[in-house]
Amino acid sequence: MKSTTSVQVAFDYIVVGAGSAGCVLANRLSEDPSAKVLLLEAGGSDWNPWIHVPVGYFKTMHNPSVDWCYLTDPDEGINGRRLQWPRGKVLGGSSSLNGLLYIRGQREDYDDWARAGNTGWDYESVLPYFKKSECQSRGENAFHGVDGPLQVSDLRLKREIAERFIEAAKAVGIPENQDVNGERQEGVGYFQQTAYKGLRCSTAKAFLRPALRRSNLTLVKRAHCRRVLLEGKQVVGVEYDVDGRTQQAVSLREVILSSGAIGSPQILQCSGIGNSKLLQKVGITCRHELPGVGENLQDHLQVRLVFKTRCRTLNDEVRHPLKKLAVGAQYLFSRTGPLTLAASQVCIFTQSRPGLERPDIQFHMQPLSADKPADGVHPFSAFTSSVCQLRPHSRGHVRITSSDPMQYPSIQPNYLSAEEDRRVVVDAIKVARKIAAANPLSEVDTKEYAPGKEFTSDEELLEAARQYSQSIYHPAGTCKMGNDTMAVVDPRLQVHGLTGLRVVDASIMPIIVSGNTNAPTIMIAEKAADMIKEDHLAMEKAS
Repeated sequence: MKSTTSVQVAFDYIVVGAGSAGCVLANRLSEDPSAKVLLLEAGGSDWNPWIHVPVGYFKTMHNPSVDWCYLTDPDEGINGRRLQWPRGKVLGGSSSLNGLLYIRGQREDYDDWARAGNTGWDYESVLPYFKKSECQSRGENAFHGVDGPLQVSDLRLKREIAERFIEAAKAVGIPENQDVNGERQEGVGYFQQTAYKGLRCSTAKAFLRPALRRSNLTLVKRAHCRRVLLEGKQVVGVEYDVDGRTQQAVSLREVILSSGAIGSPQILQCSGIGNSKLLQKVGITCRHELPGVGENLQDHLQVRLVFKTRCRTLNDEVRHPLKKLAVGAQYLFSRTGPLTLAASQVCIFTQSRPGLERPDIQFHMQPLSADKPADGVHPFSAFTSSVCQLRPHSRGHVRITSSDPMQYPSIQPNYLSAEEDRRVVVDAIKVARKIAAANPLSEVDTKEYAPGKEFTSDEELLEAARQYSQSIYHPAGTCKMGNDTMAVVDPRLQVHGLTGLRVVDASIMPIIVSGNTNAPTIMIAEKAADMIKEDHLAMEKAS
């Protein structure tokens, strides 16, 4: 039987979740030696060596020791299929499991946030926070910084098939772009990755590890937050399980939820904060009505096209045992080779059809192919060209189904429920095929293997997308920032109608960014840390 201990220590700040955002907050808030910071993490240490090897995501995703292993509800938009949604349950969170790709999104994403009433979130306001976190291997310029702890570097692996893919994209009119995080996003080029000298640079490594040397930062691992503690409309602490006991901690200033687009709305709902009808259904007393909690869920849905080719790919390098040994030795002695592979090599940002003002689709090109990572690569030369819609119109939700915070919530993405999304996914497949048919890819006998050339009409292409699409694992938006009736936090990331509580993670995005979400989540935490310090200083002066 679990028992609740009496509160022993009060903290100025309690951060729930040591993931991509939480590690940043723990570092920045503990810079003030007078502020006591408690960081709670439901997972354990990042000791698993595969976390630190870039290609190790093949081993860590879907591993319950470090991954929450979420599963979506059956989704009508993808023929009733359920998709796996990996989320990090370890120090560093998903930055310890992800594909290491460093993408910020488009200038217009943040300007759109600001135009919707989120003052201070325009591109010019957030750019300094991207730069603040970054240690850019290419050097400093107007768009990049070199003094931050997050290592951002060029790929250590390039292959002929990737070069051919880039040239084919250029042949169909997509401009080359060597920095999609710079002045403009549109174009084709190589990804950069959050890695240094062949090792992953998670937020645990970049931000948390240095901060743990400070005496004012306390980290508690395997601490599962049950709820925030309310006195009226004031949040005064948290209740969490650790070592078989239920404990409480008091916050003198703020509680900050950084548990991600699934975890943060779940904690709010389990605390009685959310839609009263949903809470009543599961036996929770509504303490604060906020109907938007858990709504507005967005994700990037990708269609993975596989093309056979006569050009050698990584399939040829890693499918035989002796070659795997050679690959391992290369990495061990030089930190180079296939084990340094990020989730993709080449990125493209382009339009699904002529006449659009900005890119609406993104490609991830991998110089290998597989049905499932656990099954190993295909026994033939092939590459993967994945394409996704950048700003989907479809909206889903995250809703608890039990008052027990240990029970996983219902996750319903509602993929392809919007007509615009169905149109874009069909056009995106056509763009992928157009690139594959262009020189110099056509010179090496590039032929579509999956979904297959038998899908030709728009209706058939949509059916292929419904049946063969997968998530890129970018859930966002479930505690959206804004001032409308469905907004959960204001532009200072404070929960509407409550004091002493903020949400700081990808869940606050009102509209998902145009690209991979890890770098924007780190930026959100950097900006939030400054806002928290500013607000506390203003309160001190006022008192």
